[in-house]
Formats: sequence, structure tokens, C-alpha cells
Amino acid sequence: MANISSKELSGLEDILSIEQNLTSKYNTYANMCQDAQLKQKFQAVSERHQQHFNTLVTYLH
Repeated sequence: MANISSKELSGLEDILSIEQNLTSKYNTYANMCQDAQLKQKFQAVSERHQQHFNTLVTYLH
């Protein structure tokens, strides 16, 4: 991977933090749901944000 600037690294750190927060929030929403379909949708969105996070981390290695 090419060298990245400190500004780019800072941006990536911000995005990683956002993805972690979204994963956590949607997990919380899923746990609060009584409706099975809505719970499943929240879990799917949470998993998608976790995948985004994991993808970004692999690019940094």
C-alpha cells in the first residue's frame, strides 16, 4: 500500500470510529426490538457496518 498522509489517516480513523459506533447502535436497537423482522433487519445492518469496519482494517495492514 502506498504511504498515506496524516490527513488521510485521520480520516480513516474517523470512519473506523463511525463504523464501530453504528455497529454498536444497531446491535442495541436489535436487542430492544420485540418484532422479529425488525430485529433481523437491525442485526443485518449492524453486520454490514462491521464488514465495512473489517474491510477498512484489512486495507490498513
